[in-house]
Formats: sequence, structure tokens, C-alpha cells
Amino acid sequence: MIGLALVLRDLIQRRLGVGWAIGAIAFGAALSAAFAPAALVFASAMAFVLSEVADLFVYTPLQRQWLMAAVLASGIVGLLVDSIVFLWLAFGSLDFLVGQVVGKAWMTLLALPAIAWLRRRDLRIGMQAA
Repeated sequence: MIGLALVLRDLIQRRLGVGWAIGAIAFGAALSAAFAPAALVFASAMAFVLSEVADLFVYTPLQRQWLMAAVLASGIVGLLVDSIVFLWLAFGSLDFLVGQVVGKAWMTLLALPAIAWLRRRDLRIGMQAA
């Protein structure tokens, strides 16, 4: 789900601005902490916050000129940070890193056609990013 969360954070920022994106990160961290098993709460919440912030820092400078590249690049950085932080904090090992990255990357890649469609629609109706 983190691959989808990273793309959704990009969309929130594009539509509503950075302040709303930061709020979404805080809300997502709370959800992550609420639904993760007790033993994994810290690892899950930290991985979510750090990956979303990394995503935000990569997406923000790129999104006005290269939206698709921004979504893809920020998603890749975010999913790598999420996978590394979670696996290291939860298990002290990166043994399952490849599986984590591949699964999350599929969610990001599957979202790209929807992002392209939204971009074309925004251009057609004259909508500007927040």
C-alpha cells in the first residue's frame, strides 16, 4: 500500500499544496501506528514518515515541469526509504528488501496512467497545481 500512499501524497500536494501534504503524512503515520502490530508500530510509523518526507522532497522541485517524472522518481525514493527503514528497524536485516521494493514499485507503476490522465485533464481545463 505504501506505493499507492506515496502517489496519493503527490496528488494531495498537487491539488491542495504542501501544507495539506504534510497533514496527510501526519495522518498516515497515525494510521500506520494504529493498524500495525504493537511490536512493529515504531518501525512502521518511522518508515512511513521518513518515506513520505523523502517523497515530498523529491516530488516538490520536479512536479511543475515534469509531473510524470516527479511521481516516478519520488515514488522510487519513497519506497526505497520505506523498505530500508522498516526492515532495518523491525528486523535488523535487509534480507527481504528486493521483495519489498518490487511489490511497492508495482503500486507506483500502476498509478502512473491515472496520473497521466489527470495531467491531461488539468491541462485541458486550465487547472494549475497548488
